[in-house]
Amino acid sequence: MMRRAHKLALGFADTGLTQAEEMLRRVSPEGRAQARRERAARNRRRNRLLGQLVLALLASLLVMAMLGEVVSPAIAMVAAASAMVLLTMLIASRARPRAPGREALVGADLSALPAEASVWLAAQRRALPAPALQLTDTLSRRLDELAPQLARLDRREPAGDAVRKLIATELPGLVEGWRGVPVSLRGVPQADGRTPNAQLVEGLQLIDEEVARMTEQLARGALDEVATQGRYLELKYRGDRHFDA
Repeated sequence: MMRRAHKLALGFADTGLTQAEEMLRRVSPEGRAQARRERAARNRRRNRLLGQLVLALLASLLVMAMLGEVVSPAIAMVAAASAMVLLTMLIASRARPRAPGREALVGADLSALPAEASVWLAAQRRALPAPALQLTDTLSRRLDELAPQLARLDRREPAGDAVRKLIATELPGLVEGWRGVPVSLRGVPQADGRTPNAQLVEGLQLIDEEVARMTEQLARGALDEVATQGRYLELKYRGDRHFDA
């Protein structure tokens, strides 16, 4: 009973620290920068939604114009209105607010990928161990620095594939693999002597270093180096990452 009470007390303490850290993060420069990134991501989603609604309206008008040639104007108007309602319902159902998930990273344009990854990282913070929190802030800043380079990069370049694989596949794969480990085992050393928490931190450090390297290489126009380094990282990273539940 004493052991359970001790664990419960530690849990409350950890929760309190997490909430305090979250409050400090919100008023810190890093927190304000993160808030700006989240607003920018929301604005992009809103603009995409407005664009889709405009296209739905144009499609409905086209339907009305085409039907107006063969049926009465009233029937054509009803058909166009019905098409507009159906398209609006479809767009609205796909645009329902939800927590940023891995699919947001996979589906993001290359130029928008760093901002989406920053929002995704912010959504993971509450579950991460304390040593990983500072790394997520550092990684978010690295992603901010990478964004201008990606805006000028042709998405067909192999370097773009390397960047996308790192940010949209390896990063969420690392965090989701760690989250799949039971909480009670995350601090327990595994066969290699490292804990899942330590593996998570080491993986985030590796990704942070690689994002910095890619940013510098893209700034120099060294696209081949980015692609080559991405392949090296994939081999090294996949070889090192193994969370055992």
